[in-house]
Amino acid sequence: MLAAWEIHRSVAVLVDRVGKVTHVVVGEPGAIELPSLRKREAQARLSGWRGIVVHPGGGGINRKELVGLARNRLDVLVALDSEGPRPAQADVWLAHLLPEAEADGTLWRVMSPMSLKAALAFDFTTWLTELESSLAEAQVGRAVDSSVERAVLVGVQTPALDDTQAAESMAELAELARTAGAEVLDQTLQRRRTPNPATHIGSGKVEELALRTRELGATMVVMDTELSPSQQTKLEDALDLKVIDRTQLILDIFAQRAQTREGKLQVELAQLKYNLPRLRGVGLAMSRLGGGIGTRGPGETKLETDRRRIHQRVAHLEAEVDQIKKHRSAQRKSRTKRGIPQIAIMGYTNAGKSTLLNRLTRADVLAENKLFATLDPVTRRLRLPGGAEVLLTDTVGFIQRLPTQLVAAFRATLEEVTEADVLLHVLDASHPNVEEHVRAVQAILEDLEVGEKPYVTALNKVDQVKDQERLRALRELVPMPVEVSALTGEGLLDLLAALEAEARVTPAPVLEEPPPPGGDMAGRFAPGK
Repeated sequence: MLAAWEIHRSVAVLVDRVGKVTHVVVGEPGAIELPSLRKREAQARLSGWRGIVVHPGGGGINRKELVGLARNRLDVLVALDSEGPRPAQADVWLAHLLPEAEADGTLWRVMSPMSLKAALAFDFTTWLTELESSLAEAQVGRAVDSSVERAVLVGVQTPALDDTQAAESMAELAELARTAGAEVLDQTLQRRRTPNPATHIGSGKVEELALRTRELGATMVVMDTELSPSQQTKLEDALDLKVIDRTQLILDIFAQRAQTREGKLQVELAQLKYNLPRLRGVGLAMSRLGGGIGTRGPGETKLETDRRRIHQRVAHLEAEVDQIKKHRSAQRKSRTKRGIPQIAIMGYTNAGKSTLLNRLTRADVLAENKLFATLDPVTRRLRLPGGAEVLLTDTVGFIQRLPTQLVAAFRATLEEVTEADVLLHVLDASHPNVEEHVRAVQAILEDLEVGEKPYVTALNKVDQVKDQERLRALRELVPMPVEVSALTGEGLLDLLAALEAEARVTPAPVLEEPPPPGGDMAGRFAPGK
């Protein structure tokens, strides 16, 4: 206390349970920030450190110090409050964590001040044992699977986004997190004129987030943007949690979904290019053994090698992807020589593209109600009503702000779109933000320079549309709309007729007894089949 008065600054010390001083912190009068101890404890345990703070002129315990108490799970936080430098005249304030957060989210309790004499007589050992027992009891029934990431989602709404767009982006981030296998505990959206250059979100929001993640027992924070390496590092240091961004989350989903050698090569290439500038700033995301969301793919060992070896690996992968590109090009040329038109199914992720391919061709492609269920292109023959055959290719789904690393790495796959004779755009007509999906897909098609190709739009899932006025407005928004349901078969004959017209195929000669194209077409696409 005397030292604090002599230098006219706040002083804090951290002491372990054997009485050893491990940290000494000096701050401005009345404002001191406790360091992060970088020791992650279970919610039922305290860290084993006690914090003692002295403010010249008094002031008790302030919120910033209470945040340090919660972040570090200190045994107790003590503040000596005196109008002068004499310890005997000091009041002693104690703060400790609560077994359960209060209704307003408060994680701590500040006890009434006591005299120094009363504080020295306080049976702290017994009190601490009872506190830890209460913490352990509160955890009973709240045990969670340690293999499941527990995520808090964070977004920033700038003037460029209206409320609807911001809400849609956060809803999509939540779906991405669940697809990656995380449990979404909470989400928060901050309105800012511009993102904070240091941490993307404001300092007050960082403090609030540090408390909220502690309260919920979160294991990671997911940002609805692409963070710079320094932003990611600063957020991890401030929150003492793994922090990943939207791009890293999508890359992780692709790493889980890739099944073929081609898909795995493309995902690894995208991840290495993303992580290369983050080798110094990758922080907690790469330091935790056992992996988790954001750490799949090339793995820790590759990311911890020097830049020269990673550059060599990237060059090798790019060469292999180029070989894939050449192989696909040769396949397309062979199809062109045979005069078989090629139709590429494309659109927003989870719009029903794979379900439609399965319905039209009796393919056995994985079709799930998840984002990015299909990564690798699948091509099947399709007999049109006039008897002519076309090749129908299912492609990877699009999404808003599709990471540039993925666009580059999946260029060989996306060429199925660029080289197709006809594009079949599948839209989920029942989605509340389908207009945003249309704009996102059109933006990607413009980047791929395929906007002039023959185009048919399948307004899928019309069996789930309740608002017919909205459906009529959607017909005005897209070219060549055909209302269908890949699930029930509704409208698929009309879709085939539209594809036949756009592909400009010559009907096959009519035989006296024509063979059924994969079975009776009318019956095959009848509702309920």
